[in-house]
Order: sequence, then C-alpha cells, then structure tokens
Amino acid sequence: MATLKAQHLAKSYKSRQVVRDVSLSIDSGQIVGLLGPNGAGKTTCFYMIVGLVQADQGRVLIDDLDVSHQPMHGRARAGIGYLPQEASIFRKLSVADNIMAILETRKELDKAGRRQELESLLQEFHINHIRDNLGMSLSGGERRRVEIARALATAPKFILLDEPFAGVDPISVGDIKQIIHHLKAKGIGVLITDHNVRETLDICETAYIVNDGQLIAEGDSATILANELVKEVYLGHEFRL
Repeated sequence: MATLKAQHLAKSYKSRQVVRDVSLSIDSGQIVGLLGPNGAGKTTCFYMIVGLVQADQGRVLIDDLDVSHQPMHGRARAGIGYLPQEASIFRKLSVADNIMAILETRKELDKAGRRQELESLLQEFHINHIRDNLGMSLSGGERRRVEIARALATAPKFILLDEPFAGVDPISVGDIKQIIHHLKAKGIGVLITDHNVRETLDICETAYIVNDGQLIAEGDSATILANELVKEVYLGHEFRL
C-alpha cells in the first residue's frame, strides 16, 4: 500500500499568506475530500500537491519519495495523476487517439502493449462505442469518462480530481461517483476538491476542511457535519447529507 502525504504546506502571495501549515494524507484505495469556502486556500493546497504551484514550505511525498521539487510531469511519473476542472481532451482527436496520445509517453510499453492498454481502458470505462468520436462532439459525462481514462493511462497510484462534478448533469454525477468507487476498488487513492459539497462528502471516507489557509477539521462525513466551526464558517447549521 502506498501513501501520498502533504506535510506542513505553506504558500504566500506577496504579503498575504494563503496557506499555512496544512498536512494531509491519502492511502491507496482511499477517497479523500479537500473542501472549504471560496478563497479559503483549498485550491492552492491542491495545486501544491499536484505540482501546479510551488510550495514555499513543506513537503509532498509518495511513501518515502520526496517529490516536492519535481515538476508536474515528474510527479506524474512518480504516480500522481491529475484531472483538471477545465476540459483537457484534444477536441479534434478521436476518443481512442486522445487516450493513445497519453499511452505514447509510457516508454516501458511497446506498440502492442500500448494497443492492449488502450483496448482495456476503452472497455473499462464503457467508451468503446464512442472510440471514433471526436473530442468536440462528446457530452459532459462522456468527456469526463474519457478524461478519467486518459488520467489512468499513466498508471497512477493516486489521482487528484479538480471539480469532477462541475458542468455535468445529475445523471452524470452518479456516473462519476461510480467511476470514483471503481478507482478505489483498483487500489488507487483519490483526492477530490469540488464546490459540490454534498456529493463530495457523500463519497469521501475522509474529508479535510480548510478555512483562512488553515486546516480546521478532518474526519469522516459524520465528524465533519458535527463540527461547530465547520458549520459556522462553511456548511451552515441547516446542512444535511
């Protein structure tokens, strides 16, 4: 079992400290949420883990491997997959070619191995029937499936999902939750940050709540919902799952 750890992360922009001393961890096969009010620092925390933002202090580790100073592609090679909020597929490539473009970076696979992996991903994510469709023609739910399949093409140990429920209809939200459970069953650790608090808390085993750049609560959904400070600054007193 592997563990992705963020230890004592801190980040300032000019004179404003947006993250201070935030630590969290994700184990293989665990679904974890990173939540908080707008402007609380959760997105900056998320970006420091994935490598989009360089931390001023703190470390990011996969087990004992320190990837804190690795660029994003170095962290990807070490096992951190990333699904951005924005559409990330190539609009003018087919679904199959979108996935193959990522598989081409897997130097340990020969041509037959890449082809086999492609067919496996198309079947696994139920997108074989749209394999020849161009990226620009996909629905929101189909695009998310293809994007997650592409993220899996790098064979990550962990996958970080940035707003996975954004811009998809209610049926597709349920679909994406099923996919996240599927990732868990494969032994992949999942970190989610999303403005859809209800869906995120519903699927997470553990959630971390950030406010004013600091971690104010962590635990399962029941623990988070019972936390008075979380109610005060984030969820409100009437929130229910």
